[in-house]
Amino acid sequence: MKYTNRKDFLQTSGLLLAMAITGSSFDLKKKMPLLSFSTLGCPDWTFEQIIDFAASNHFNGIEIRGIQRELDLTKCREFSTPENILATSKLMKEKGLYFSDLGSSAAMHHQDTKERKKNLDEAKRFIDLAQKIDCPNIRVFPNNLPKDVERNATIDLIIQGLSELGEYAKGRNVKVLLESHGELVYVADLQKIMQAANSPNVGMVWDIVNMWSVTKEPPATVYSSLKKYIYHTHIKDLKVINGKEQYTFLGEGETPIFEAIDLLHNSGYNGYYSFEWEKLWHPEIEAPEKAIAHYAKVIREHFRDNN
Repeated sequence: MKYTNRKDFLQTSGLLLAMAITGSSFDLKKKMPLLSFSTLGCPDWTFEQIIDFAASNHFNGIEIRGIQRELDLTKCREFSTPENILATSKLMKEKGLYFSDLGSSAAMHHQDTKERKKNLDEAKRFIDLAQKIDCPNIRVFPNNLPKDVERNATIDLIIQGLSELGEYAKGRNVKVLLESHGELVYVADLQKIMQAANSPNVGMVWDIVNMWSVTKEPPATVYSSLKKYIYHTHIKDLKVINGKEQYTFLGEGETPIFEAIDLLHNSGYNGYYSFEWEKLWHPEIEAPEKAIAHYAKVIREHFRDNN
């Protein structure tokens, strides 16, 4: 490289340095996805324990699915009053953490008028709370296909529920995400629901293992059909022992979980990779401090080594 004078040399050197720094920053950003974990995995921890653990293990966010076994977040002390919400938000900010998703129990398949209203009302309370704490998503379930109800009629109920909630969320900067869950785990069903709901405030939580463990549809098939609807993910792993599913640490199971993770990352997915360790429902599985810390370590190593 030839320089005509010292000024040219300094300018060129400065440009090269800036490009190197920018390139390094871009690479770092690309290799460090947004990580969160669901509080389903630590049902007995206080909120302070949750955020301290998240910060010390370098998570970016927390998916709130109950605090100390209270699943209705609007009843949790941390979110029960405007003053408590302000204090909770301050604690998160001090730790450099964000809320990635609020996991409601609301299910959209109910036909009974009273039960249906109860579930929709819960989802709307979660939307309101998400807006107050600057959380981008709430999760709802599809969830079942009752045998005494015509299949398409139930799917229509799910679509109607999502459409109503999407309209309610409009202007609140919150998305209502339907998780692949329960009896709604096949691509064709989920694609039909998403296309019919057709709202910028409605999307999906892709629970990879929920789907694969039932359908065995390859992640590439699932993702190619549903990718434009996916705003959040649930990451976990399992293996089958004596005909029974058993959750394992990430990478120790038999699911194609890393195939799905790579599909997401390589396509530019910018949502959270949220670890769902179902300790509340399966108390026999390993302690959260071990499983969640292991997840953070393994998934970071994977991104570092493979991307």
